[in-house]
Amino acid sequence: MDGKPFHDDLWAGVRDVSPLMLGIVPFALVAGIAAVDAGLTLVEAVGMSVIVFAGASQLAALDLLGSNAPLAVVIGTAAVINLRMVMYSASIAPYFAEYDRKVRAGLAYVLTDQAYALSVAEFTENEERSRWRYYLGAAASLWLVWQIGTVVGVVVGAGVPDEWGLTFAVPLVFLALLVPAMKDRPTTAAGVAGGAIAVVAAGLPLNLGLLAGATSGIVVGLVTEAMNR
Repeated sequence: MDGKPFHDDLWAGVRDVSPLMLGIVPFALVAGIAAVDAGLTLVEAVGMSVIVFAGASQLAALDLLGSNAPLAVVIGTAAVINLRMVMYSASIAPYFAEYDRKVRAGLAYVLTDQAYALSVAEFTENEERSRWRYYLGAAASLWLVWQIGTVVGVVVGAGVPDEWGLTFAVPLVFLALLVPAMKDRPTTAAGVAGGAIAVVAAGLPLNLGLLAGATSGIVVGLVTEAMNR
């Protein structure tokens, strides 16, 4: 953990994640606006972003809260959507095995789809990287931009014109991550199945279509992986 605080590898993480900010900024704004629509205050919205720090599950939870869905459904949906983080953690853990538990806990807090995808790809191709610096450069940048974007979204609220198309940026962010990740049969099956079920079940009440799609994608991916062994 010794070395310069602003190491080249840290800035490499900041640099590599920067193009994704074009999607993260409107995503965060949408999350802030959704919090206002759900009736949350600025403190509550920021608290949710700081504690949860998971865009997809935040939007799903806010949508359910705005629809007066039962708390069990809200928590269950958010938990299922975030189950992928368990797999991300297990996958990236070997790269951080040399660090102590407190450091790993801190790194785990800022784990996101983007930070995971960038870091694993970089660690595989460039073994000379300082892993924690590169990861932190990408992950901390995402965290900071997300918090600022959420605050701005809450402050401007419904004043953002629909013509800006901010909500369209959300699926684009995930598509940019999903397509490169579908590099083998299990991940492709999971992505296709999850997306198809979510679309088919979109009309279910309480936003359960999203829960059904997430669950189906996980199950199909695991089954496909087991069959390939």
